[in-house]
Amino acid sequence: MSMADGMGARIVLVDDDGEVRDAYRLTLELDGLAVTAVGSAREVLDLLTADVPAVVLSDVRMPGLDGFGLLEAVRAIDAEIPVVLVTGHADVPMAIKAVRAGAWDFIEKPADPVRLVETLRRALAHRALILENRTLRTGAADRDPFAGRLVGRSAAVERLRRTLRTLADAETDVLLFGETGTGKEVAARALHDFGRRAKGRFVAVNCGAIPETMIESELFGHEPGAFTGARERRIGKIEHASGGTLFLDEIESMPLPAQVRLLRVLQERTIERLGSNREIPVDLRVVAATKADLAELAGRGAFREDLVYRLNVITLRLPPLRERREDVPLLFAHFLDLAAQRQGRAAPPPDPALSERLRQQDWPGNVRELRNAAERYLLGLDEDEPQQPVRGGAGLQSLEEQTEAVERRIIEETLAQFSGRIGVTAEALGITRKTLYLKMKKYDLGRGTAIDA
Repeated sequence: MSMADGMGARIVLVDDDGEVRDAYRLTLELDGLAVTAVGSAREVLDLLTADVPAVVLSDVRMPGLDGFGLLEAVRAIDAEIPVVLVTGHADVPMAIKAVRAGAWDFIEKPADPVRLVETLRRALAHRALILENRTLRTGAADRDPFAGRLVGRSAAVERLRRTLRTLADAETDVLLFGETGTGKEVAARALHDFGRRAKGRFVAVNCGAIPETMIESELFGHEPGAFTGARERRIGKIEHASGGTLFLDEIESMPLPAQVRLLRVLQERTIERLGSNREIPVDLRVVAATKADLAELAGRGAFREDLVYRLNVITLRLPPLRERREDVPLLFAHFLDLAAQRQGRAAPPPDPALSERLRQQDWPGNVRELRNAAERYLLGLDEDEPQQPVRGGAGLQSLEEQTEAVERRIIEETLAQFSGRIGVTAEALGITRKTLYLKMKKYDLGRGTAIDA
């Protein structure tokens, strides 16, 4: 039976030693993990498909197909199924071989129960992230199209999507409030695309990007001769959006005279082009966006109070990333995949250590900043990745070379402090053992002296 047939997230445990297998299974089940235990690598392959929410825990030394052979076979089914290898004959060269072959992690036998459970929980979380991102990518999220636009599984994003679904077919104007880069235009486009006005135009106006002397002409249009240089009729953005949605971004930047005219549009649903007295009816929905507190601006006389009340019928707040950190790895993977499609290259799977580092950042630029970080990561320009050295002169070390020298010394000293034990060294340095193995290989450290503990 395939685990795709109704079985949830679980550990697929394989060890030819029945006593060891039972001991591991009991340890994992006592910690609340679901386990399917088998005695041979061949049995594992019968359980796996590309869409199972599974993690493989395998002994290395087994008769027939061993752990490395199983790793290769699992990667042929799906290269993003985490495989954790266990052996009683651990050494650094074998660990490096496992990591280079694509293993998620490498654990000594008998495994420390706490470390084993922690490693497998992280692997299960990563697998869930991979599968959720695939769901968004392949269009299975079409059952909830908002999930493909506003990516995330946090409570805040779930609430936002529910509200947008409710408002999509409503005719009510909406005010979107959120910091820079939180996705206000994405939310506005979703309201339009999945609502009853989807066949009409979505007309976006950035009120902060239009010179004050031109904004009324841009919004309301003008007749020939309305002002110097107005040689022919021009249809304004509001009239152009009739039948669809008008999106007014950075509405806090709109000059006060234009606010007076906008208030009349919102109340009467008519416009007058500059230089004309003829009222033109418009049928549109207005979605405005702001990063400022409009009521506070009104209190200072910087925004019309009556327009605040007119816009504030329904206000949706878009949460910043620091309030939904659990969404950051999923969003990063989503943007990484989109960037890979644009660049025509394969997207490297984010390392667990990278995902945790991303989750801990505050992201003042929010989703927009995270998207840019994914672009840089795809192109190998991530700030934590080695860059080409820039030499300041003959005999001088670049910043990269100096940084690497310090990193090498710290790793070397920490290994010596813990007698070459890999596990406690990685824990002391705050990195995963996989990361430590790769850095040891990079700096040629610990050969013949390090132990996997």
